[in-house]
Amino acid sequence: MFINQRVAKSAIGRYFKLEGSGAKNERPGTRFTTEIRAGLATFFAMAYILAVNAQIISDSGGPCVCPDKSGCVTDIAYLTCVAEVKQDLVVATAAVSAIACFLMGAAANMPLGLAPGLGLNAYFTYNVIGFHGTGNVSYGTALAAVFVEGVIFVFLSAVGIRQLITKAIPASIKTASACGIGLFLAFIGLQSSAGIGLIGGDSATLVTLAGCPDSAKDDEGRCLHGTMTSPTLWIGILGFIIISLLMSFRVKGSILIGIVFISAISWFRNSAITYFPDTDAGNGMYETFKKVVAVPHIKHTAGQMDFNLNSGEIWVALVTFLYVDLLDTTSTLFAMATYAGMTDSNGDFEGSYAAFLSDAASCIVGASLGTSPISAFVESGAGLAEGGRTGLTAITVSFFFLLSLFFSPILGSFPGWATGPALIVVGVLMFQSTVRNINWDYLPDAIPAFLAIAIMPLSYSISYGLIAGLGSYILINGTLLLLKKASNGRLVPPNHDEKEEWGPKRASDLYPFWLAHFMPTKADESKGSVDELATEVDVEKGDKDVWSGKRMSRNVTIANAVAT
Repeated sequence: MFINQRVAKSAIGRYFKLEGSGAKNERPGTRFTTEIRAGLATFFAMAYILAVNAQIISDSGGPCVCPDKSGCVTDIAYLTCVAEVKQDLVVATAAVSAIACFLMGAAANMPLGLAPGLGLNAYFTYNVIGFHGTGNVSYGTALAAVFVEGVIFVFLSAVGIRQLITKAIPASIKTASACGIGLFLAFIGLQSSAGIGLIGGDSATLVTLAGCPDSAKDDEGRCLHGTMTSPTLWIGILGFIIISLLMSFRVKGSILIGIVFISAISWFRNSAITYFPDTDAGNGMYETFKKVVAVPHIKHTAGQMDFNLNSGEIWVALVTFLYVDLLDTTSTLFAMATYAGMTDSNGDFEGSYAAFLSDAASCIVGASLGTSPISAFVESGAGLAEGGRTGLTAITVSFFFLLSLFFSPILGSFPGWATGPALIVVGVLMFQSTVRNINWDYLPDAIPAFLAIAIMPLSYSISYGLIAGLGSYILINGTLLLLKKASNGRLVPPNHDEKEEWGPKRASDLYPFWLAHFMPTKADESKGSVDELATEVDVEKGDKDVWSGKRMSRNVTIANAVAT
């Protein structure tokens, strides 16, 4: 197309490294129109966060004061304030997501969408502040903790600690994280909160087949009867089939087509599949939907931080925010980069330094506007599946989040059964494209990878899955290493030579780019380290990979070191 050629040859094309731009390391197959379409797909897959995040955080009561904690749900003045807070949070979510996505696209040139993270917002609301403020930490103090966490996050990213953590994670675990996130994404798409509702809770088996109408559910959302009879379930399955067929024929925009089609037919009232039922809640959503355009404003939530951090609970919350955000976002960023084919042999990806900084800075912005920590969204896989490979995808997402400041009544009205099929398909694609790269031939690599994959959806936490994978990897491989050392190399698994490489090939691979400038060059490293390697590198076949201090990876031969 003419527009693709014009943009590719422009300064924009060269900056974002579009195919045909002539830029160094231009990204094959990238086109302007493809990036825009990918951004649309990512935005529509993420649009539910506008309503979901506002709903979850408003359950904390925000800055609203309830005189009687036990009677909050009947206090009209308090509930009116909470309703206004919820509208503020829709605007805050859209604004901080727009800023975060723009930073990710413009600074890091990565096709990823960012928004307040699910899971972290629930912890922020129900564990830190408490339902309607029944906890020991106020809304303002919790926001201050998020702000401080963001500042610490920026520091860790700036000095390269996040990058070091990413590079130190074994390749099988990093690959497994992409598979696990794919399953996690599909699991979300199969549930009713943000999906088609095929899977529901069960008191005996934890999960079971669901798909019943709302009238057949108990107070906790479990089906009492009428399994597989919900009309919205079947319309969601139709959306899944439409997307699957369109993708089978490689139709461009197939995910976006499926989401928009199912959403459009769900907006008609007085039908069995309507998103606006004739209830108080449904009527309220429809009245909001009919406004189409709303002037954005934040009345209650912006600038509410209270830096009175004397409570022990707030420091526990701060450490938890930092730990979960570090693991969740780092693993999600790497998983998305792996899925997009943008990682190198050292487990890093182009623009990682700026990507980590952008994510960290966004947490500070989010706290300032009144919302929980920001995270890279696994729904970015929807845009990657459409071919998004540059920051133009993220900037497109940013643009539509900006639009949603004014069109939030419409853009916040995509039902879960419309976006759920997209999440399932993207989960399949993520799993399919990465599972074959796990080293299944060597059990000490395969077992931790499997645990990481399984624990992510089962615990509903990316970080717990990563901890399970890393913990088992250290225990299993650490024990094998001790046995090997104690037996002087005689006691090793029969197929030890099939173990994957671990660790960077050079010490300089751990340097952030600002420090690498002052360190020895690749030529200097190889020239100055050959004699040292001759005595320090064990070239025995199948020797375990270890990096320590200035020592190179122990499976690198002297010849490879010289070539480097």
